[in-house]
Amino acid sequence: MMQREEQVFQLLPLLFSAILDENDIVIGSRYTPGGELGAWSPSRKFFSAAAVWVTWPLQKMSLRAKDPMSGFFMVRRHCVDRIPFQRSGFKLLLEILVRGRIQSIEEIPFEFGRRYRGASKANVKVAVDYARLLARLYAWKWSFWNRSANL
Repeated sequence: MMQREEQVFQLLPLLFSAILDENDIVIGSRYTPGGELGAWSPSRKFFSAAAVWVTWPLQKMSLRAKDPMSGFFMVRRHCVDRIPFQRSGFKLLLEILVRGRIQSIEEIPFEFGRRYRGASKANVKVAVDYARLLARLYAWKWSFWNRSANL
């Protein structure tokens, strides 16, 4: 398995190239063909898949990202200008996909490697923050008054 720093140095030029090819957002994706979750337990894989699945109704049908939980992405500034994003949590990509002015997506496969230091962010507080974000995004998507006020 490749070290995380090596992966980043190999993936960054691919992401940058895809942005230069006029994509609005480019995502380093574990779920696109060629991507890999690494040595995750079956339960972690299940919860990750479930977290992705609940985002599908939020995303535009023609622009659904396979990995809206990725923390590795590039986005064009004009797609997110003047959008007030939530301040807590760390699922910014999902909020960008739902609320941003995104017209094109490309996902670049990458392998999610083992953590060399630090600890996973997955805990009960993160799950609660994620549930709150989902509730806000679902309310925003189906609330015309809220939607027009935040754009």
